[in-house]
Amino acid sequence: MKPEEKKLRFLLGANTPQGFVSRYDQLTDPQAGLRTYIIKGGPGSGKSTLIQKVAQELDDGSGDVEYIHCASSVNSLDALILPSRGIAIADGTPPHVMEPKYPGAVESLVDLTSCWNEDYLYDHREEIIHLTNRSSKCHEYCCRFLAAAASLLGDNYRIALGCVDTHKLNGYLSRLSERELGKKCTGTGKETVRFLTAVTDQGIVQYTDTAKLLAKRLFLINDEYGAVSRLILCYLRSKALAAGFDVISCYCPLGPFDKLEQLFIPALQIGFITSNRFHDFSMVVDPYRIVNCQRFTDANKLKEHKKRLTFNRKAAAQMVGQAEVLLREAKELHDQLEKFYVAATDFDKVNALTQQLIEKLKKQR
Repeated sequence: MKPEEKKLRFLLGANTPQGFVSRYDQLTDPQAGLRTYIIKGGPGSGKSTLIQKVAQELDDGSGDVEYIHCASSVNSLDALILPSRGIAIADGTPPHVMEPKYPGAVESLVDLTSCWNEDYLYDHREEIIHLTNRSSKCHEYCCRFLAAAASLLGDNYRIALGCVDTHKLNGYLSRLSERELGKKCTGTGKETVRFLTAVTDQGIVQYTDTAKLLAKRLFLINDEYGAVSRLILCYLRSKALAAGFDVISCYCPLGPFDKLEQLFIPALQIGFITSNRFHDFSMVVDPYRIVNCQRFTDANKLKEHKKRLTFNRKAAAQMVGQAEVLLREAKELHDQLEKFYVAATDFDKVNALTQQLIEKLKKQR
């Protein structure tokens, strides 16, 4: 792995069946003294570039810096977290709107709107409104297709769950947790929520290198239907938190509140990742151990539903494919929208403001 690739990369927002789900509330931690800088500005006005410049200046290569990518345009940065410096900086505009809760004391605004030519934007208001509304519609329809996919895969999940040999699985989980989580921990058990995979304009994105950086020992859980893997991960998550270990819980964008797909316990350098046809990690990681969930499933009982399971999976893949098409269309519209803001922005002012911010951040901690 090249040095420049050794970055922790996550998403804090995702297109989901419930619409755009934001976890940007995770950025602010008043009790820990984390100071958050919220950038305000329009598309194309330099928000992502500002974050990238801060990263270039302040990432010392220690490995704890988190790069938060944009689900609608994965090549762009939406946030940066620098724990050792007690700093987070984020794009606070839609769809992940952020507003200061403790202005000045915890959050500070970085206002790029002061670099606009508002008269120019007003003169082009009709085009801007039209493009913005069309892009919003694409995202709305995208989420409808994701909802359809989630419904189909949810049916497979329920079928598979009814075929789980719980006695056999519980025995395995008891042995696994005793072996891997039996160590003492003096922590309080804090959970950090992230997305490691997402449906994007470039297809399904998965940050494999992040998993490799977080865990020297990776358990690869092969589970086509997500029933056994979810039981395993939820069990281990509860055990780890109860034992005082901090965990990073990564949820599936098709089930952003209840479908746990990856779990990391940094203090133990251990991770558990679900692999299936939608995001196949088996070819890109060298696992410490492989858990084949078929061993905990009644194969004959599952076989009775083979046609339904196959239909649901194929139809869900088509729904996700249509969602990706809509995200690409939304990205094209967003690019057209950016042109107006680029033309209206004084980038000399943006660069000066960026440099002032970098100098200020360098003096912190």
